[in-house]
Amino acid sequence: MSVLDQKIKSMDVWHVQLPVKTRRDHGIGTVADNIDVVIVRLTAESGVCGYGEGSPWVVFTGTAEANFAALDRYLRPLIVGRSICELQQIMLDAERAVVHCGEARAALETALLDLKGRLLGVPVYELLGGAVRTTIPLSVSLANPDFDADIALVDQLREDNIRLVKFKTGIRDHQFDLMRIERLRKDYPEFDIRVDYNQGLAPTDALRKLRDIECFDVTFIEQPVPAQDYRVMQNLAAAIDTPLLADETVFSAADMTRAVEDRLCNCVSVKIMKCGGLSRGQTIAAIAQSAGMAAYGGDMFETGIAHLAGTHMIAATPNISLGCEFYQASYYLVEDLLQAPYPIVDGQVVVPDSPGLGMEVDIERLERLSINYAG
Repeated sequence: MSVLDQKIKSMDVWHVQLPVKTRRDHGIGTVADNIDVVIVRLTAESGVCGYGEGSPWVVFTGTAEANFAALDRYLRPLIVGRSICELQQIMLDAERAVVHCGEARAALETALLDLKGRLLGVPVYELLGGAVRTTIPLSVSLANPDFDADIALVDQLREDNIRLVKFKTGIRDHQFDLMRIERLRKDYPEFDIRVDYNQGLAPTDALRKLRDIECFDVTFIEQPVPAQDYRVMQNLAAAIDTPLLADETVFSAADMTRAVEDRLCNCVSVKIMKCGGLSRGQTIAAIAQSAGMAAYGGDMFETGIAHLAGTHMIAATPNISLGCEFYQASYYLVEDLLQAPYPIVDGQVVVPDSPGLGMEVDIERLERLSINYAG
């Protein structure tokens, strides 16, 4: 009997709250105090386990409570007792069983891939087509309303040989954004600067503000206006010289097809939480690649478990070539859920080559930080 013929014996789900170090302001909302994630563990008959994470944000994709319920109540009957070799069919059944809750499906697919990789003795990237890169440039976002605190973070990043930063803009007045970017360009000239509005600009004056931003030679400008303002995105992409990167405008393969056909952007942020899994992320990246567009490895508010899933996806996806923003486990969370630090060396995420996701979960920490719904 093949190792993949064994059945999934059990499934465990946790809603976890993790403290964060600082407040962060984004164009569509604020994060402070803690983040909420959902962790799933699948255990095979042999006792081998696979882990996955769903990382929602209430103003972006949904709630942890909804994703917990999707996994615990609606998807559990479709999973326990199934053979591991049914991964593809399980994911199709999960899509039909519950709408929305893409993070729950991302967590499920990650856990299935982690489990399958551990049983076969191969890293997840091998299950996604094989690695095309072994390291990924790391970008860290600057979103603290206390700019002095962000400057202190940049000093730390410089010491850690990280040279990519992304400003979260549109959270205060335009002059504040320009001041921050000008300061960094002047005092830290070696940094590659990106800008992300998280839909924070009004369509009526977006072009004027983006032209000001262009003066600082930024690498890309991300999602300046609300997601459904397709015509505005189209006009902005045509009017500015800086690449326009779509995030909230592209959740699915259909969205990416529209973005290509209507020329809404020049590049795209691929997030497994946003699109509902690693394989779906690869599909979006492939559509972008067909149009000559590069992609960026975005994230939500995640722990190292979700970072690892994104790392393996990027490792196996050629045109996700603009780096990744998997910094939160190392620079934002008070403590992570991995036993060892998420692997960052000299400004690069190092792709693990051990079986599955390649790192172990700290079960004691997971249990301690979880919410007891029965209590």
